Amino acid sequence: MEELLLFLLTYILTFIFYQIFVVRRAKKERDSSNKKKKKKEYKEVLEISYLVYRYHIDLDKISYSQLLQIIALVSSFDIAVVVSVILLMPNLLLELLVGISTMVLLIIISYHFVYLFYKKKGMIKDE
Repeated sequence: MEELLLFLLTYILTFIFYQIFVVRRAKKERDSSNKKKKKKEYKEVLEISYLVYRYHIDLDKISYSQLLQIIALVSSFDIAVVVSVILLMPNLLLELLVGISTMVLLIIISYHFVYLFYKKKGMIKDE
């Protein structure tokens, strides 16, 4: 029961953190860039850059704010899972090994699911 409570608390706090420091800032930078009519002058969120580079997500077809919300949900879930798994480990070295490997694996899998979601909606650049 404690593990589930910790998972939910970590998820909620991480999601709030993402909303305040990532989503709001990215929207503000993109809006100010659009008002100045300068394209790509803002710093792109790392997760979006990964999706565009790896999976050829078409940002012209996607609602940018929706993509930011999905990234916040997915990243919060990934971090909450890793924190929950790490706290089950008995020593520091094992925590580091399991934490890093779990995080990398979760990022790859979860962003692949985001890609499949957008692929199903037809929002991938045609190759």
